[in-house]
Amino acid sequence: MKHSPESAWRACLDIIRDNISRQSFKTWFEPLKAVGLSDEGGLTKLTVQLPSQFYYEWLEEHYFALIRKTVTKVIGPQGRLYYEVVIEKEATDGQPGVSVQLPANPSSRAPTRPRAESVGTRSAVYPPGMGPPVSPQPPPNPFAAPGLLKTKFDSRLNPSYTFERFVEGDGNRFARSAAWAIGQQPGGTSFNPFMVYGGVGLGKTHLNQAIGNYANTHHTAETVLYISSERFTAEFVQAIQHNRASDFSIFYRQIDLLIVDDVQFFAGKEKTQEEFFHIFNALHQSGKQIVLSADRPPKEIDGIEERLLSRFQWGLTVDIQPPDLETRIAILQNKAEEDGIRLGRDVTEFIAQHVKNNIRELEGSLIRLLAYSTLRQSEITLDLAREVLRDLIREPQVQLTIADIQRIVCDYFDITEDQVRARTRKREVAKTRQVAMYFCKMHTNNSLKTIGLQFGGRDHSTVIHAYQTVENQIETDAKFSQMIEDVQHRISLRSR
Repeated sequence: MKHSPESAWRACLDIIRDNISRQSFKTWFEPLKAVGLSDEGGLTKLTVQLPSQFYYEWLEEHYFALIRKTVTKVIGPQGRLYYEVVIEKEATDGQPGVSVQLPANPSSRAPTRPRAESVGTRSAVYPPGMGPPVSPQPPPNPFAAPGLLKTKFDSRLNPSYTFERFVEGDGNRFARSAAWAIGQQPGGTSFNPFMVYGGVGLGKTHLNQAIGNYANTHHTAETVLYISSERFTAEFVQAIQHNRASDFSIFYRQIDLLIVDDVQFFAGKEKTQEEFFHIFNALHQSGKQIVLSADRPPKEIDGIEERLLSRFQWGLTVDIQPPDLETRIAILQNKAEEDGIRLGRDVTEFIAQHVKNNIRELEGSLIRLLAYSTLRQSEITLDLAREVLRDLIREPQVQLTIADIQRIVCDYFDITEDQVRARTRKREVAKTRQVAMYFCKMHTNNSLKTIGLQFGGRDHSTVIHAYQTVENQIETDAKFSQMIEDVQHRISLRSR
């Protein structure tokens, strides 16, 4: 029976599923789609589309042998797998994107001339060394022929930034509600301009792009454009260089919903500020919606003209606060569900309790944990989370007291706490007392005088002598040194 691309790939997936972990299968194989099955040159080519170059490299490195055996088993000894890798990048030249078709073969990592096929209006770049030669001619005018704006237009939005995927909490509820109202009626509310500000990684870009994505999906605005302040500046400079400043201005004045990210980077750029001032006025007077973001309130942004700052505050200015614990847990759970990750409550709470101020770091921690677990073919556990995220997470240390250390040391040497505080000079007691004083000096912020007083009213010189005695014996007595390490381990466990 002749296979279709989909049925052939499904048969392959059934075999692969039984040979790797469930989590690895969901991560690396479920997102792949069969797009072609053809006979060429005596070979039967099954083409599967990958979402990125990273997938191609990972599959070739970790699953090449399994995939090759599976394909030949399903479609015969002449069966070969080809990848169609969609390579995306923010568009800068208005050209359509490309997909690059590569054979599933380790030696094919850098073909000299890949076959490029149009994939609609998605932006893309070729891998290093594989792209076309750079043209010495001036770049095409992206601002010419304004009539095209209404028929073919790239909003530059990330489609994953939607209201549905934005986790609401106490720190962002008001901003989210206002953004939702704007998305339903851009330019039709009193929230114009709408500026949201807050620290890095708190969701400003996600929220603002959600407005644009909602407007595009529900057709509440005809033309939507998202742009960073840095890119706006670069495009303006390029327009001046090629005598297209007028086209630039006309282009931006046609936008129905303009979203500008990180306006604090306009600081010090006088010409750019002046151009944006005029575009802002034109859009606002025409009832078009302006959405802005910054890392601080407008009044705290230095280097921007007062007339522009005052306009930033004409409409609604709201802040986004760091998410509380419950919101952080919800963000992690949503992200885990989207990525098909099985995440225990203990792991979720562990990450949420220690990554507090940045949603980007929160999600990055989860992605990092997934990568490690996939590489090791292991489940995500609390122990794995502690190991993988140890450089990102600093667990709070319990502040030990002198009494805590006395208790730990006395328990190790089987000496009572009353004995180390007493005036006795028995050898075993004296050694225990010196070790306890040594660790009190290491692990507490108490003065030498305070430490001495807690050991039966001894003075600071006794503590100094005890510390030096222990230090010297560590250097000369291996058995004693090992004993000190054992005590240190017990103290470390107590301080976690």
